[in-house]
Amino acid sequence: MEKIQFSAPCLFGIEGICADELKRAGMENVRAENGKVLFEGDFTTLARANLCSRYAERVHILLARFKAFSFEDLFQGVRKIEWENWIAEDEAFPVKGHSVNSKLASVPDCQKIIKKAVVSRLSSKYGKSWFDETGSLHRIQFLIIKDEVSILLDTSGEGLHKRGYRRDATAAPIKETLAAAMADLSHVRPFSTVIDPFCGSGTILIESALKALNIAPGISRSFSAEKWKCMPADIWEQERNRCIELINRDVPFQAYGYDIDKDALELTMANAKIAGVDDRIHVEKRDIADFSSNHERAAIVTNPPYGERLLDIEQARKLYRIMGRRFEKRQGYSYTVISPDENFERSFGRPADKRRKLYNGMIKCQVYMYFKN
Repeated sequence: MEKIQFSAPCLFGIEGICADELKRAGMENVRAENGKVLFEGDFTTLARANLCSRYAERVHILLARFKAFSFEDLFQGVRKIEWENWIAEDEAFPVKGHSVNSKLASVPDCQKIIKKAVVSRLSSKYGKSWFDETGSLHRIQFLIIKDEVSILLDTSGEGLHKRGYRRDATAAPIKETLAAAMADLSHVRPFSTVIDPFCGSGTILIESALKALNIAPGISRSFSAEKWKCMPADIWEQERNRCIELINRDVPFQAYGYDIDKDALELTMANAKIAGVDDRIHVEKRDIADFSSNHERAAIVTNPPYGERLLDIEQARKLYRIMGRRFEKRQGYSYTVISPDENFERSFGRPADKRRKLYNGMIKCQVYMYFKN
């Protein structure tokens, strides 16, 4: 079988982190582009990327890229794809996508043309003109940017940020993939101590624990491609067994979460239990003004409430000033804070040692990192 081409969309700003992760997992020809990482492999690659990626939003199969200036171009380009290698005659194949700065600007019309082209191809291969589409789901995605068409198959189903442990969340929770990226930027390791003084529903703490214990983020959920007839079922079992073998609970990692909301603390522990890391996470009701730590070393990683989320700007900046006083320069300590406020450093009281632009949903943020003593 020829190498399968994959595309893993990710949050803007973490493409490099995502690419490095996929290289370590054994993916081939990995290269980062804006908002995504491209790589190659086989069906084992497909399963491993879904199960193990902490930073990708989805795993797509990139079936084709071509120019299209007319609906005929689009139809012929899509019809050339060997759909019969992927979609059985009873399986479902809905189409959705986007068009940006292209002659083919109507998304509904593009959907219809692509659907028609797939049906035409499958009809010629299966000898039938009507498909019931009652079987497993193959979501066809298209993206047309400046007249270049990308045709993809979604293998994930629900977004990969949905690990399965967060049944409930506090207001304005951080996305799991972003929390995982912050843990990476904070150099969380199996021996780390992580503290989140605004822990909310515990996402940063849980993602840090999963990383430290090498627990695959997708190990407890299912994926669309698991039901595909074209994919050997035993691959998923093999890859899940591999993930289980790689878990290392014999590490000293511990995490501590503080919040002023008692319900948030209870939610953190409930989510941590589902994730299987509740023995590593400890919570306490505590205000940021009372923040202190007696650990020899610690990584403070946090997503404080801010104007566009929960507080008005002045309330948020008051918190930043308190953080600046409580987060003192200290040997063995680092502080990683995400905020959309461009004046964060001024409120905090000192410039960051390093900054990184990331997006929290649609909100442009900066991750401010303090680690120099």
